[in-house]
Amino acid sequence: METVRRLALWNVDHTLVDVGRVTREAYAEAFQQVTGRPLVRLAPTAGRTESEIIFDTLAFNDIATEDHHLPEFTKALADAFAARRHSVRDHGRVLPGAREALAAVGRLPGIVQSVLTGSIKPNAIVKLTELGLDKHLDLEVGGYGSEVYSRAALIELARGHATRKYVEKTLGVPVVEPTTLLIADSVRDVQAAKIVGVPIVAVATGTATVAELRGAGAAVVLPGLDDTTAVLRAVDDLTRDSV
Repeated sequence: METVRRLALWNVDHTLVDVGRVTREAYAEAFQQVTGRPLVRLAPTAGRTESEIIFDTLAFNDIATEDHHLPEFTKALADAFAARRHSVRDHGRVLPGAREALAAVGRLPGIVQSVLTGSIKPNAIVKLTELGLDKHLDLEVGGYGSEVYSRAALIELARGHATRKYVEKTLGVPVVEPTTLLIADSVRDVQAAKIVGVPIVAVATGTATVAELRGAGAAVVLPGLDDTTAVLRAVDDLTRDSV
């Protein structure tokens, strides 16, 4: 087994896939189930963890948050998403170039790919498996919104998972953590990467513009993932010292 020296973490929504319609439907069902009221306003989702979205959605709809809300809403959301598995396939889409970029990056020496997403793990897995992207990713070592609150902490969590699986098991001791890189689409992702000191390839495939991502301090900003050569070069250049 090749020693893993590099870890590429991909954001899911608006970087690799767009499943907005299914997400809105699932949130509406979960909200109705937990609160007994129809959902009027869904909180912004870009660059945010599921817990942030849930708490803000409750507040936006004049629901006073109680201790039971988060676990109940999280379970209801997972159930609602699982029930819409076929809708993800029918109405979701892989963003241009994402499939090719994942395949190309996966061929770099000493690299493992996973995800860094605000989505809870069951929902992230549904999105990726139904749209056929899971074969490029080790979903076991990712960072998910179901585990911790802070997006920056998710990066550290994923890096720890990868180190334990690929470095400690391979070499017997944690000699060095893999050099970690984030590929994502929001200013909040850029900020999280800066907090933990990892480079980010930012792509303007979500709501943030190239100028906004560059202004936030992204190491590399691309208009999208459709230029596979540019994506591959950026990932390789920012992680090459570890090889």
